[in-house]
Amino acid sequence: MSRVERIEAALRAAFAPQRLEVEDDSHRHAGHAGARDGRGHFNVSIVSEAFAGKAPLARHRAVYAALGEMMQTDIHALAIKAQTPAEAGT
Repeated sequence: MSRVERIEAALRAAFAPQRLEVEDDSHRHAGHAGARDGRGHFNVSIVSEAFAGKAPLARHRAVYAALGEMMQTDIHALAIKAQTPAEAGT
């Protein structure tokens, strides 16, 4: 299973999202300190009711918690767009 697939699986299990997109942006950071140790750069866009009533910082912390160990072993940088269905217009 690829890193993107593992990230998707963890986020689907934690948030049952209506929409989820994970993009591996690591190739744009070749030579960067985080890339040298094998960890990657990713962009996540996730739409879930689980974010209702949560401030942006709480949403990001929830995503980090769902990814758990991967934040230490696989992910160097993570850009997160976390919305409710109403915010996303779905």
